[in-house]
Amino acid sequence: MYVRQIMLTPVITIHEDTSLEEAAKTMLENHIGGLPVVDDRGELCGIVTESDFVAKEKGIPFSIYRFPQMFGEWMPSEHIERIYNAARRRAVRDIMSRNVITVTEVDTLETVLEKMLKCGLHRLPVVRGKKPVGIVTRHDLLRLMLRHLPAAEAE
Repeated sequence: MYVRQIMLTPVITIHEDTSLEEAAKTMLENHIGGLPVVDDRGELCGIVTESDFVAKEKGIPFSIYRFPQMFGEWMPSEHIERIYNAARRRAVRDIMSRNVITVTEVDTLETVLEKMLKCGLHRLPVVRGKKPVGIVTRHDLLRLMLRHLPAAEAE
């Protein structure tokens, strides 16, 4: 089976200049956990996911200590609302992942599973050239459970 048989299309993308507030709104309205990010040419330049909107532990340079950080700021608990308010106007390019792992329409499901497992990913943009044409998520793989295989393939 090939990626083109299970990918979600058309893919919802956002421009790298889009605000984080608009990105969050798009994700919530469409019930999706990630958005491929495109540049002025419509080419994939990053991905932003719901995990980019929550705190992550970051190590302090030259120290063994790790503290939460959100949107690139150290996160004292009394300033969480201030950090979110300030981040609303920031551009997606400020927090997106730039080294995006992708698949093509002719890649196999084995390739998808291998990349998801190896890299701990929940979604893979599907590209044609450098432009996103679809997306494959773990949810799409769940739908495979509901497909009926022809008798010849089931044996």
